[in-house]
Amino acid sequence: MSTWDFDSTDYDEPVTKSSFDPLPPGDYTAIVAESDMRDTKAGTGKYIELCIHIVEGQYEGRRLWERLNVYNPSERAENTARSQLKSLSIAVGKPGTKDREELHDIPFVISLDIDRRDPTRNKVMGYSPAGKARAAAPKVAAVTPGKKAWEK
Repeated sequence: MSTWDFDSTDYDEPVTKSSFDPLPPGDYTAIVAESDMRDTKAGTGKYIELCIHIVEGQYEGRRLWERLNVYNPSERAENTARSQLKSLSIAVGKPGTKDREELHDIPFVISLDIDRRDPTRNKVMGYSPAGKARAAAPKVAAVTPGKKAWEK
């Protein structure tokens, strides 16, 4: 039998709220902490996966991941990803960079909303230079599944 030398009853209950819950809609000061170029699951393209860290405010330390399909059979997906990448590179003061690692560790503002298709996830709405963050919006009451937000 294996034992340890601490009494678990001496500690507060663990926090049960997941750190993977979506952040409230709003603007957050963040940095790109890591990035990687990966093949798509189908093997027909490549995406850049950004690991973004919130660096100020109530949600400091939270992480989110963004995938930018920079090489994709869908021209629309590719154009959207490249536009977002351009916006991010401008926000960190590195327009025209050809090295994703040059985007790392430079504060910028990320604008987030709740994804309409999956309310358990955030959707990136845009990037802007640091110093332009607004406070996150107050939490909105949960919407009954199957109903639109404007239906009662």
